[in-house]
Amino acid sequence: MSISKVIRERRSIKKDYKPDAVPEELVLELLNDAVYAPNHGLREPWRFLFISTESKETFIERMLPVYAPEQRETRRQLFSEPAAFLVVIMKEDPRQKQWEEDFSATCAMIQNFQLLAWERGLGVVWKTNPHNWDPKAHQVMGVQPGEKIVGFLHLGFFEPESTPKAGPRTPAENKFTRFA
Repeated sequence: MSISKVIRERRSIKKDYKPDAVPEELVLELLNDAVYAPNHGLREPWRFLFISTESKETFIERMLPVYAPEQRETRRQLFSEPAAFLVVIMKEDPRQKQWEEDFSATCAMIQNFQLLAWERGLGVVWKTNPHNWDPKAHQVMGVQPGEKIVGFLHLGFFEPESTPKAGPRTPAENKFTRFA
């Protein structure tokens, strides 16, 4: 499959995951290619927390108290949909230039992961939910002071026939200018 085809056809898979477990070996294989994202000074500012299919229920039970009682059942349902999670955590640099370089590199690495996963039939949706910033959730996930959750990736295998259709994209020509 060509790179342009993978880029154009990749979709965020938000629901209707198969019950199949996501093998840790597959996640590591994809990450070992994804980390070839461009990153300034080869700082590799990321680290990963994998919540396997087998440990998902324990994770959900530990995360529910982070939410107000009236939100917990909705959160339980949302956390129960994917087969596994991959949390991408970035070390925050206090220098603005380096922070932005590291954040950009981490985002590029996540995009690499999504494209590689798509090629292997693994669905991913990149979430930025309120718990990404919640100190109580950080404690549950072992996120340390000076670290930031860049992506909470929901993972699961899916039926190709059920993938969402592509939304419209604005042609680059419509946003293109030339310096004169």
